Amino acid sequence: MKHTYALLAATLFASLAPLRAAEPAKPRPNVLFIAVDDLNHWVGYLGRNPQTLTPNMDRLAKRGVWFTRSYCAAPVCNPSRAALMSGLRPGASGVYDNGEDFQPAIPVELTLTTQFRKAGYFVGGAGKIFHSSVYRAGEWDDWLGRGKRAAAEEDNSPAGALRAGKLIIAPLDCRDEDMPDYRFVDYAIAQLNTKHDKPFFIACGLTKPHLPWSVPKKYYEKFPLADIQLPPCKEDDLDDLPPVALQMAIKSGDHEAILKQDGTNTWKQAIRAYLAAINFCDAMVGRLLDAYDRSPARDNTIICFWSDHGWHLGEKQHWRKFALWEETTRAPHIWVVPGVTKPDRRCDRTVDFMSIYPTLMDLCGLPTPAHVQGKSIRALLADPQLPWDQPAITTHRQNNHTVRSEAFRYTHYSDGGEELYDERNDPYEWTNLVRSAGVKWDRGALDELKRRLPNDNVPPFDRKQ
Repeated sequence: MKHTYALLAATLFASLAPLRAAEPAKPRPNVLFIAVDDLNHWVGYLGRNPQTLTPNMDRLAKRGVWFTRSYCAAPVCNPSRAALMSGLRPGASGVYDNGEDFQPAIPVELTLTTQFRKAGYFVGGAGKIFHSSVYRAGEWDDWLGRGKRAAAEEDNSPAGALRAGKLIIAPLDCRDEDMPDYRFVDYAIAQLNTKHDKPFFIACGLTKPHLPWSVPKKYYEKFPLADIQLPPCKEDDLDDLPPVALQMAIKSGDHEAILKQDGTNTWKQAIRAYLAAINFCDAMVGRLLDAYDRSPARDNTIICFWSDHGWHLGEKQHWRKFALWEETTRAPHIWVVPGVTKPDRRCDRTVDFMSIYPTLMDLCGLPTPAHVQGKSIRALLADPQLPWDQPAITTHRQNNHTVRSEAFRYTHYSDGGEELYDERNDPYEWTNLVRSAGVKWDRGALDELKRRLPNDNVPPFDRKQ
């Protein structure tokens, strides 16, 4: 009898085997890759600034996993994007600042988009993905660059504006359609609506809220100047900083120059302008989400949303980026992954954007190249409450690093100077614990953060080497 049952089972298995073999392989997921320029954590769902209006980014966050502690690899456009797109931290590539050309330092073969092309994806992009919207053959199948800027924007070039103490704030008498970002979104929408014969990777790089904060005036009208609130700021906030950190804060003299123009009035105008630029950016995100909802590929398309770094607006008497504090290193990060993420899941684990490259490889079933220094966060996307022992690491110029855990930020500078902040009790980083006599703190935590400092500190890349 046992022999008869075994024979029947074997026969049934053999009869089903051809059916299983004939089942089509599950298609690889598509990717909608949304990058934003200079967007700090003033987004509604993070709650950092109640004045902000970001209904569409909030809508996106409710669809998937949003991170409360997500940080850039470098607080400058060029090295941040070079690191994220290459998988190499600044200390490994030597790309530390905007003035260094990332192209000779990072071969096309290493980049994220190249991996997708090699895997048979259609790879298209528009706007700012790499710094200065650089296009390189081999990384894209199709590309829409910046082209000619809107005349109204051209008249408000940001070059030297803050350094000269002349912050140009100009609402524009134009339509959304006249802005470059509108065209970049148009491109992404067209690609979402195109029937591709292979999986796609579509990148859309939005340039606002980068300076100049010149957007249609209807966005300014949502933020009456009389209602603008200044961020928390202490007059003695810089007294406990080491020399290199102090130089980063006051090198350009932005804060002093802004206050000299018209007291706090110019400061409020700047905040209003930044909020308006964020709201414009949010409207563009809304257009993308609407197109995503209508897309025939929606159910198999990943959304990865990130900003290249944060931005100071007077906190720690500092403006712009170019520093290693919370305001300039923290930036929004959202994932929507069909079949993996669940709606509106908050993740409090600390991640940096070096995780984006390996996570996309992981989610799309592609091998992660050996040179990639980040770690996949797929497990956190599936379960945001999982234990996670990886801190976020940000580098600004050679041998200046900050390590952010869920509780602390430790920064080590090239001159040996140090900062340590208890982020649970001091979110604006007013008290540098390593320079505060009589304040008790966990020295074991400091030792652990020091252990996480990067070992790579190559000199700035020189193409002549």
